[in-house]
Amino acid sequence: MHAVASPQAVIRRKREGHALAAGELREFIAGIADGSLCDGQLGAFAMAVCLRGMDHDETVALTLAMRDSGRRLDWRAADLGGPVLDKHSTGGVGDCTSLLVAPMLAACGAFVPMLSGRGLGHTGGTLDKLGAIPGYRSAPKPDELVRVVRDTGLAIVGASADLAPADRRLYAVRDVTATVDAIPLITASILSKKLAAGVDALVMDVKSGNGASLPDHDSALALARELVAVANGAGLRTEALVTDMSQPLAPAAGNALELRIALACLRGEPVAPRLVAASIELCAVALRQGGLAADLDEARARARAALASGAAAERFARMVHALGGPADLFEATDRHLPPAPCSADLPATAGGWLAAIDTRALGEAVVDLGGGRRHGDDRIDTRVGLDAIVPVGSAIEAGQPLLRVHAADDAALSATLARLAPCFRIDERPPAGQPLVLARIDAKAAGA
Repeated sequence: MHAVASPQAVIRRKREGHALAAGELREFIAGIADGSLCDGQLGAFAMAVCLRGMDHDETVALTLAMRDSGRRLDWRAADLGGPVLDKHSTGGVGDCTSLLVAPMLAACGAFVPMLSGRGLGHTGGTLDKLGAIPGYRSAPKPDELVRVVRDTGLAIVGASADLAPADRRLYAVRDVTATVDAIPLITASILSKKLAAGVDALVMDVKSGNGASLPDHDSALALARELVAVANGAGLRTEALVTDMSQPLAPAAGNALELRIALACLRGEPVAPRLVAASIELCAVALRQGGLAADLDEARARARAALASGAAAERFARMVHALGGPADLFEATDRHLPPAPCSADLPATAGGWLAAIDTRALGEAVVDLGGGRRHGDDRIDTRVGLDAIVPVGSAIEAGQPLLRVHAADDAALSATLARLAPCFRIDERPPAGQPLVLARIDAKAAGA
């Protein structure tokens, strides 16, 4: 066991508002990783950081210490022949951009070892969406991960237990001590895993709006700046987009339903224009950072071509098959993604213009249908959720469906329809338009 020098002193100093030295943080994080610190000490540390904050140097040191608490991937030995790029989103309802961005990047010559997570709360997790695919292995062994990335250009998988293990333990304590939303801890949690994954450049998608984890725009902007500043301070080229989450990004929420939308977009079907637009912007930033395009205009053109040509779909299909999924997922989607037993439409009670959606309530409804988690060990029904969600700004007629609910039984179907009726606001006039990209943060804008 690793002996941590006076963890109580570290907690006390942070509780009193002092800046912690890099050495103190390394010792403390090592104690988290090897189990010599108890959960009570972790909770006290997290609360002290939540209340007192951390300056830039502290957050960089915390992030690096968490990165170094376990194994680090090194892609140089794999001789991939292209930049190793990644994208991360802070999460939202109907956000399945990873399923588009990763194969688009791979089709453009990048290599994408995307370490993703499972959902907790009202936002869905990328691994849960992929979990709807029969046979898909989201926890490959290290040599298999390298092989799949080399052969297909991408692998969307979970982080292994030995990558940033201190984060795994600290996050579990944060979840039960109301300290999840502390920006230094969010920043270190996200970036420690990305740094451990050995990527060359990263684009962050920070969500803002009533369906985001940070609904307040100023908080989302502050997080974006912190992520970019700390990542660049730790040696990882990173830029961020702050994007709108005041309505579902895709017209679906729920694991298999979102996967179906992503597959349709990869096939070139015009089913989710906001999802595609967000994915192209994120892909473009990463391509420019990785030197695969001279500027954003060229990068956008390359991303659009990857979709239109079917190259991104081909990459996704190869990845799925290489990780144990069916070879004909695109051709036999209905067979591999069976529907929920019960479904029904939610009709509009009046005509007019759809002015607003309580997006968080839609995400919470999916969780209560069984499509998400309240606790880390909850089982998920990948079939359930919502689709055919009408976008904000649409003209509405009385009785027109606003969305369709997919449920495991009639009782859950009826209860969900009743609870979602108040979530849509219909006005007499069309609402003012909301841009999809609310802010762009590069290293200069973040003060890095």
